[in-house]
Amino acid sequence: MKVYNSKSVRNIVMAGHAGSGKTTLAETMLFESGTIPRRGNILEKNTVSDFHEIEKEKQKSVFASLMYLDWRGTKINILDTPGTPDYIGEVINSMRVADAALFVLNAEHGVEVGTESLWNKAAEFDLPTILVANKLDGDQSNFQECVDTAKEGFGREVVVVQYPFSEGEEFHAIIDVLKMTMYEFPEDGGRPDKLPIPESQKAQAELLQNELVESIAENDESLMDLYFEHGKLDEYQMREGLQKAIRQRQLVPLFCSSAARNMGSGRIMGFIGNVLPSPADARPIKTTGGEDFHIGGEGNPVLFSFKTYSESHVGNLNYLKVLKGSARQGMDLENKRDNNSQRLGTLSVCQGIKRIDVPEVMAGDLAVAVKLKDVQANDTLAEKGNNIQIAPTVYPKPNIRKAIKLVREGEEDKLGASLNLLQREDPTLVVEHSQELKQTILHGQGEEHLAVVLHQLTNRFGLDVKYITPKIPYRETITKPERTHYKHKKQSGGAGQFAEVYMLMEPWYEGIPDTDEFSVRDVQEIDLPWGGKLVFQNCIVGGVIDTRFMPAILKGIMEKMESGPMSGCRARDIRISVYDGSMHSVDSNEAAFKTAALMSFRDGFMKANPQLLEPIHEVEITVPARYMGDVMSDLSSRRGQIQGMDSEGAIQKIHAHVPLEELDQYSTKLKSMTQGSATYTRSFSHYAPVPRDIQDRVIRENLEAEPA
Repeated sequence: MKVYNSKSVRNIVMAGHAGSGKTTLAETMLFESGTIPRRGNILEKNTVSDFHEIEKEKQKSVFASLMYLDWRGTKINILDTPGTPDYIGEVINSMRVADAALFVLNAEHGVEVGTESLWNKAAEFDLPTILVANKLDGDQSNFQECVDTAKEGFGREVVVVQYPFSEGEEFHAIIDVLKMTMYEFPEDGGRPDKLPIPESQKAQAELLQNELVESIAENDESLMDLYFEHGKLDEYQMREGLQKAIRQRQLVPLFCSSAARNMGSGRIMGFIGNVLPSPADARPIKTTGGEDFHIGGEGNPVLFSFKTYSESHVGNLNYLKVLKGSARQGMDLENKRDNNSQRLGTLSVCQGIKRIDVPEVMAGDLAVAVKLKDVQANDTLAEKGNNIQIAPTVYPKPNIRKAIKLVREGEEDKLGASLNLLQREDPTLVVEHSQELKQTILHGQGEEHLAVVLHQLTNRFGLDVKYITPKIPYRETITKPERTHYKHKKQSGGAGQFAEVYMLMEPWYEGIPDTDEFSVRDVQEIDLPWGGKLVFQNCIVGGVIDTRFMPAILKGIMEKMESGPMSGCRARDIRISVYDGSMHSVDSNEAAFKTAALMSFRDGFMKANPQLLEPIHEVEITVPARYMGDVMSDLSSRRGQIQGMDSEGAIQKIHAHVPLEELDQYSTKLKSMTQGSATYTRSFSHYAPVPRDIQDRVIRENLEAEPA
């Protein structure tokens, strides 16, 4: 197979809302370029992309797929990504190694919420971007509305390069205002005839061309001078200006297509090859030290692993972008994360599930390596002595959690290994083995994301598992001071146990006044691992308790705080002053004082007006304005407190504080209320007191769960 240098490669990520036609457009591009002999179909489950069983079952992308084609000497690597927000990690991995983005819009719906969030991600990666209005043959196609929503959502940088001669069932021709040509397609699509623009369309085409020329000239001073001098720009000048403006994200050209009918893909591929940047011309990426690293050129090899996947009978697959030099089979490199040596095995380029072995991959290109040992996503491979390390990809925080339970006992190790592998493949999946809640909790991007995880555990790894409701990590505290005392006395033959402890328990808060009732000999401020504080004060005078027993007293208190007296949840924000007690010259020991302190703390806690605290999450909901009322009403029913609202065109953002307990099924409810158009993110904010009825319920459930 031909080896391409960095100037002859284009790495394009296809993004857009689910159902916009990305996979079909990719399939059409492969066919139109002669890469595949016939076009597959999503309904027939035979597309190059979407080759996983679950994708065939769902009839939509779940994983990102890597494909390539040759268009007139330029290799175009296509990263086809899912449009459902639950699989955002697959999109981010692809954007990380792409040099430009192609956003596919459904001409029947315009810019949808899913597209908006992905657009923001592309902006974070500073990706040059083009838009394609697809499905112009649809019954409800509305090109002008599609343009309007694009300009409203993405800004005035959006410029029309093509528009349809007609829409719906009559769609058969595209007018290109950059080339001032009409492309008329045969009934079954394919290569169009290039025709003069009809008289009926000349005024519209000239108007749009003038808008395009003015937009190009505005972003380039030399072109502006030429425009003022001649009143126009020629095609070469326009293309050169477009190229520069697109790379700086100053312009976003919009094209037309019907991917299903094979209309428009050739012009798009030509534009990708002629105008969009190669890896060598793309923006630099950052190292862990914050320096710019430019891709391409000769030199010592540097490779970046952007995705891993484990395939049965093959082993680990590492998807790589060659950043510098070239990669060849048998090359010895070093993983800069752990300095372990790595020998490159077979190198391949991907055509969906199919891999084609290649002898060498040049800088800027994408490839797959097999059986690299312990190489993960975000790892940098380079020669020994070269300490370059590429900055890791940042992923969004999860917004849903579920506890997972084995139906069959004895498969705990297999479950742990399977989850570890899935987490390596999908960094947006967070696996928490909670000792506090005694549950394994999976944190994901949505119901569908975790459903796919369950599907893989069941079908790929052969585990019998199910999801159950995760417990809430409540906290306990006290709300009033309380003196408490316990005498521990035990005699069972031989040496006995004796310890007596008096303590004052107080609610701790920032700025609490110093204790003036007792003489404080020593203070320990302990930042608890689960949040909050314990302030432990030794106020013993006269030696009634030996100093050597104080650590045992603290240990007893800490042990009970880790499993709170009220509900079994962890306690926090308490100040303890140990001010009196007694001991025995023979029977007192550390175990006795630990027990006395634990029992004294337990008894006093229950008398100090205990309060249960629940975790409150900060929630940001992105929703079309027409659903605002329903969403806000639902938040109120979930004990949510609105913190503020922002608007971005027709899209609204709601900021609220919502208890974690009320968010377990929220992702599904939000999609149902908004017909799948809303998304949300959440992050822990703080702990707050629960209502009395919830506190009583949690205490009752804890008592019922305790063994008799």
